[in-house]
Amino acid sequence: MAGATGHCLPRFIDTESMKTITTVPTSRHSLHNTTFHYRYQSCSLSMNGCQGDSPLPVGTIQSRTLAPVPSPALAMDRLNSAISELKSNPPPLTSGIIRLQVPIQEQIEAIDWLHAQQNLLPRCFFSARSQKKVSNSFLEYTNGNGYTSVTHNLVSVAGVGCAVFFRHLHPFSYNDWRSIKRFLSRECPLIRAYGAIRFDARANISSEWEDFGSFYFMVPQVEFDELEESSMLAVTVAWDDALSWTWEKAIHTLESTMRQVSSKVVILRKEVSRTFILSNNHSPCKTHWNLAVKRALQIINQSSTPLIKVVLARSSRVVTATDIDPITWLACLKQVEGENAYQFCLQPPDAPAFIGNTPEQLFHRKWLNISSEALAGTRARGRSTAMDLQIEHDLLSSPKDHLEFTIVRESIRRKLEAVCDRVVVEPMKTIRKLPRVQHLYAQLAGTLRSEDDEFDILASLHPSPAVCGFPTEEARLLIAKSEVFDRGMYAGPVGWFGGGESEFAVGIRSALVEKGLGTLIYAGTGIVEGSNPSLEWDELELKTSQFTKLLKLEVPFRSKIEKLGTQLKS
Repeated sequence: MAGATGHCLPRFIDTESMKTITTVPTSRHSLHNTTFHYRYQSCSLSMNGCQGDSPLPVGTIQSRTLAPVPSPALAMDRLNSAISELKSNPPPLTSGIIRLQVPIQEQIEAIDWLHAQQNLLPRCFFSARSQKKVSNSFLEYTNGNGYTSVTHNLVSVAGVGCAVFFRHLHPFSYNDWRSIKRFLSRECPLIRAYGAIRFDARANISSEWEDFGSFYFMVPQVEFDELEESSMLAVTVAWDDALSWTWEKAIHTLESTMRQVSSKVVILRKEVSRTFILSNNHSPCKTHWNLAVKRALQIINQSSTPLIKVVLARSSRVVTATDIDPITWLACLKQVEGENAYQFCLQPPDAPAFIGNTPEQLFHRKWLNISSEALAGTRARGRSTAMDLQIEHDLLSSPKDHLEFTIVRESIRRKLEAVCDRVVVEPMKTIRKLPRVQHLYAQLAGTLRSEDDEFDILASLHPSPAVCGFPTEEARLLIAKSEVFDRGMYAGPVGWFGGGESEFAVGIRSALVEKGLGTLIYAGTGIVEGSNPSLEWDELELKTSQFTKLLKLEVPFRSKIEKLGTQLKS
């Protein structure tokens, strides 16, 4: 296994094979050949919704709810019958999207269902934070077929296959946003596009991120929804003759994906298999990190520069003796931060899995109501109540952390005020405690003047000072000069668009995982006047520990592995 891993390792470090993609932002409306072998099954291809130029919605957008059933297996049977009936009575339209959904009278975890799908690609997963602490959407799936409507809280969503996807190499633009919205409707709230956007679309795309493009969103072909007291299995078919994706092609690929979907769901063991770390290399190493932080501080302290804060990041490449399953790892991460964080997974065809366990919300919109958060400053939790309170007091009274937090909060406030009639900040500054760490925190809320402002608020809020710095452009340029790795979707928006609602988290506390190739773990920390390079490095270690501690590292045994390898060669 170690030998195989070594052969695949250049995937992450071969700069000669990186494809250079230079992009230039468009007007008002933009956010910022090597062959590899994979062990995943790919679902049939689908259409790229970004390739069209029609501003009009597709011909029909429908959700049809079938009668509830007691199990996933019966839900599969019911959906297969409904697909056959739909196939025999095709809609007389050149474009459309139809979702068929079956309520299941049992709560099953969406991540368990996803794990049962045997690495079918593409796939996605998104889990919101606890309903007790963070408000989230209630779902009302009305019939259309005469069944009683039911209302529940959506907890997590898992999907495989693409009814339609959205990907391009240019920065995410207003036209791309409209291409996604063509397939969405207020009347069908569960038809959603899940995905992510690069941290910096103007930066060159390295080989490990190239399959994601500058952004990647997907409406799943087959989706499992975990609700508070029940579950739901759904299929979605989308077609558009103008995109050379006919009804016949769409229904055929859906049938093909359904043949690969398993209805047997086993509770996933929330534990990563014991393994050995063969290598753990940081980019930058600690020496180069110290130099980068000192250079940043020199620039910040210059009277001629407007730069107040920059967020520098680190990429850690971890190679283990056995493969790490990204879905199992993601399930374990939920045990680390519990219900206080968003969990996500996004994996296009022939690509690594981008997974994360982030506490930070970028924004949540429902109709015209929008909320966001300011999160900055990090400390570990105390081992006792008294120690925890002392650490909390130190964080609240720290001038360095207060400056960093104020920059983030006021930047978000100004950006919301540009598109909202009224913005409320409550609380102005408090502590948000997670199981392992605690942060300074504020919540902001406002009312958009128009739902069309959704794109503008996304373009404005990302990147926030919490992951980039302030002023944004000066910080972005310094990051581009200082960092020698591609952030990709790390620290970018991760979430979903719906008809009348959308929600995005910030893709921090994240990793890129691929079987046989190891893992890239990302973390960053804010540099402001008063920052200490060594303490900032310790903060990186604290943030990445949620990943590394799950591996149950047994580094001392590495010498035995190397000795065994030598014996096998001789």
